[in-house]
Amino acid sequence: MSEQPAILPYADPAFVANPFPLYRQLREEGRVRRAVIAGGLEAWLVTRYEDGLAALSDPRLSSDVRDASDPRLLRQLPETERESMLSNMLRSDPPDHTRLRRLVSKAFTARRVAAMGPRIQAITDRLLDAVVPDGRADLVADFALPLPVTVISELLGVPVDDRQEFQHWTDRMLMRGAEPADPAVVDEAWRHMRAYVTGLIQDKRAHPGDDLLSGLITARDEEQQLTEDELIAMVFLLLAAGYVTTVNLIGGGIAMLLAHPDQLDRLRSDPELLPGAIEEFLRYDGPVSPGIARFAREDVEIAGVTVPRGATVLIASAIADRDPARFPDPDRLDVTRQDNAHLAFGHGPHYCLGAPLARLEGQIAIDTALRRLPGLALAVAPDDIPWRPGGLRGPASLPVTFRPGG
Repeated sequence: MSEQPAILPYADPAFVANPFPLYRQLREEGRVRRAVIAGGLEAWLVTRYEDGLAALSDPRLSSDVRDASDPRLLRQLPETERESMLSNMLRSDPPDHTRLRRLVSKAFTARRVAAMGPRIQAITDRLLDAVVPDGRADLVADFALPLPVTVISELLGVPVDDRQEFQHWTDRMLMRGAEPADPAVVDEAWRHMRAYVTGLIQDKRAHPGDDLLSGLITARDEEQQLTEDELIAMVFLLLAAGYVTTVNLIGGGIAMLLAHPDQLDRLRSDPELLPGAIEEFLRYDGPVSPGIARFAREDVEIAGVTVPRGATVLIASAIADRDPARFPDPDRLDVTRQDNAHLAFGHGPHYCLGAPLARLEGQIAIDTALRRLPGLALAVAPDDIPWRPGGLRGPASLPVTFRPGG
């Protein structure tokens, strides 16, 4: 293991576009090693699949940033609203995490999600109806983004016309790059976001409906199962997590197929391969990169390396999911791959609650796009596709052409 931390060069467009050569080098250099990640923070990268799988279920590794020794992690959160930001499921551990997750888990069961299929298909078709006559589109702005935003808005009972507002401030709160986030920008974004979420809650209190947000308000006001800060944090988390990674799954999945025409042809000729192809997109170039952060509650030994108490541990799912010890020929995109238990949705108690919904949206969106956009091709060179830097990976835009239709 190198004594000096590796640096993930988020200021380098070539790395942002294709981080995998460096990821492979880091995995080969050591199972656990120090690295400077987005925002200039230092973390211990867990690069191998077997170690990452174990670490995601290790109770000595906390999700609560207050267990971190690096004060910059807390300073990245808006000071005046820090407690609210720390009250969501992603940042909590049992028993709070268990209680909060139970409140929303029924909305994301496989059966409930499957029942949403016809509505997701209708939204998908409406979005494509708008671009099919033109023969060109940005499949992020016109399709991959509005689809999951609309779905999560309807699930929560949020007016779809508000989506640009919460998307705008969410983007600013989640921005990551080579430099630390500007605290003033984060503070302003959270003030706007909190005001927006507070207004939603007030409106739903006055006009409850048969939706997830109304149910959470009942759990807060009548059943006292969560605090007001936890309610606000929960709504923010569901709004943000409900669309951000799915946008990248859809946009990234289509980009992968256009970069691998043999796999695109295989999928077109056999659409029943699509569920497995979604898993391959998640493994090969998933929407979370390089991985999932945890914080050591105590000195922890991982793969023979002692990680000190308070250290940030980055379980590098994007690196581990190309571990040749787990996946044969891991750098090859293969929509027919069978044994594909990737870590893109995490593992253990924090396994992504919205995974069934993300999978369904990805399947419907990509299947419908391939059927309704004949001759689909990139409108720019592959190297000219802009990618989001740091943390959440996916194309920022995806200009394409296709044969126009009625």
